[in-house]
Amino acid sequence: MFVNEKIEDRNDRLSVSRPASGEIVTSSDLETIWIKICAGLRRDLGAQIFGQWIKPIKLSAFDSNTGMLQLELPSEFAAAWVRDRYAERLSLAWKAHDSAVNQLVFRAQSGSAKIVPMAHGNDSAPQAATTLPQSKFRLDLDPRMTFDQFIAGHSNVLALNAAQRTAAADKPLFSPLYLQSSTGQGKTHLMHAIGHAFREEFPSATIIYMSAERFMIEFVSAMRRNEGMEFKASLREADLLMIDDIQFIVGKNSTQEEFLHTVDSLISQGKRVVVAADRPPQALDGVDQRLLSRLSMGLVADIQSAGLELRRDILQHRLATMPHQHVSEEVVDFLARTISRNLRELEGGLNKLLAYAQLTGREISRELAEEQLSDILSACRRRITIDEIQRTVCEYYRLDRNEMSSKRRARAVARPRQVAMYLAKVMTPRSYPEIGRKFGGRDHSTVIHAVKLVEHLRGEDSEMDNDVRMLLRQLES
Repeated sequence: MFVNEKIEDRNDRLSVSRPASGEIVTSSDLETIWIKICAGLRRDLGAQIFGQWIKPIKLSAFDSNTGMLQLELPSEFAAAWVRDRYAERLSLAWKAHDSAVNQLVFRAQSGSAKIVPMAHGNDSAPQAATTLPQSKFRLDLDPRMTFDQFIAGHSNVLALNAAQRTAAADKPLFSPLYLQSSTGQGKTHLMHAIGHAFREEFPSATIIYMSAERFMIEFVSAMRRNEGMEFKASLREADLLMIDDIQFIVGKNSTQEEFLHTVDSLISQGKRVVVAADRPPQALDGVDQRLLSRLSMGLVADIQSAGLELRRDILQHRLATMPHQHVSEEVVDFLARTISRNLRELEGGLNKLLAYAQLTGREISRELAEEQLSDILSACRRRITIDEIQRTVCEYYRLDRNEMSSKRRARAVARPRQVAMYLAKVMTPRSYPEIGRKFGGRDHSTVIHAVKLVEHLRGEDSEMDNDVRMLLRQLES
């Protein structure tokens, strides 16, 4: 059995069949490579995503004749999720370690799994294999990542418009298009959308989309095979070249040189180039100044972090495609407010919640969300204090700060105080008694009444709901 961090049954290792080269590939070889791959993925993806999707993977059967390795996950849902999002990354990782693995199969786990030889040509073997990319680039675009499925907001409208213009029939006003944002804000979605739209506009066009990591691996592999000229020619045949996560190409002198010449060649031919990174060109460390100049000469389109309204719209759009799944407005609002670091994390949290509810039959509620998404929520929550809430509410309603603790019951004072109590309960982990003490030593029952009253008023009074939304936005920004 293979696990990611701990290897069990070390004495129960089986050699697989001898490949054509005569070199024996053992379970120990695969085991060692997998540990190295996992270490890199943990660093690149972060502990939370790694622990949720990569750590549960078990290495199963390996056929040394075909190079096919089965990866097992706990459920069909998990197998499909990893196949859709991480297949290429895992394939490239195996290739980078010069392993005998050149195909991956993802499937749901059926009992405990050990490395066993697969019969060559077994008709019962799963067919959903991901073949490692060769020097002839295959275009793999996610069918879900189109312009129609991209939710626009104030933070991403410039990048969206620039991406649509790049994919249009008319010659673009700028090249290259440089998409910049922090992780999970939509730049990869836009690149896939450009590919889909451009292919629809020009069905016979040559489109190449790859990560910078894959670009480097393909380049090095081609040079080792003495196929450097073929690699360069393949790239320069592109009508549209898109390279994601360009920040990972810096520091590699030969790779930078080749990328620079490729970009120059394509731009001089009037071809289209799109790159994406998590920082502006000027902030790329170790980049050649000539390449920096090329990347900066087009349009740098910045995607800002999504605001609360955009996060809420994205969740609503996702749920609209799943009419059989009911999620209340309260839960949607809770997820949109608390999972604010990036949109990939937001969608991942919703998917995890939906999957758990579907598999267990439990109703989706705020309590279930807090229980199942505790790791994501704790990482995303900014530590907002009650003092900060009181200060913001007083500024908004133009009250003296002392009114938060005063005994005055006039509506102009009591209602803002109740709003502040509501926000303290919603945005901090403080208990009702703790909140009461911060508001002039009031009893916990007073806080409970305030929270319920504001919740009721938000549903009945649009002005009150707007006040609360504005305050939430101010406190979260």
